[in-house]
Amino acid sequence: MKKLKFLRYALFLLLITANIGCDQISKSIVRERLEYHEQIHIAGDHVMLTKVENSGAFLSIGENFSPLAKALLLNLLPALSMLGLIFWLFLGRTGLGIALSVCCIIGGGIGNIIDRVAYGSVTDFLYIHVGFFRTGIFNFADVSITFGALFIIALGIWKGRRNQG
Repeated sequence: MKKLKFLRYALFLLLITANIGCDQISKSIVRERLEYHEQIHIAGDHVMLTKVENSGAFLSIGENFSPLAKALLLNLLPALSMLGLIFWLFLGRTGLGIALSVCCIIGGGIGNIIDRVAYGSVTDFLYIHVGFFRTGIFNFADVSITFGALFIIALGIWKGRRNQG
């Protein structure tokens, strides 16, 4: 039983670390090789790379906050939230699907916190526009967080349907 628990925790740490690593490596490449607002079209006008710095949170919310408010709301609060999620995750009271989704959220959250602490802003660089669907400019940490949240929602819907039938 202890070996199984160890393997579960090792898997969690590996997934969190992989999310942070992919995020930080991709941002490092973008910081080194792209100029600000340079546009590199990957799939016509549908997928584009462009380097921007976001000193706020999602969709630049909080960009105009005072330095103290930014430190509290964009650094300290997310860091405490990630620590809380890590603690909850290692209590082991949830299914593997939810746990792996939370690992993605933690990894993405830590990736963006690293940027805010190290650079004072988060490097964003991906933009998608397909038909009516358009994104803001985002990064791999945002993808991890979004994937984790959507997978938790999907698991909840699936579990709800399974319990009804």
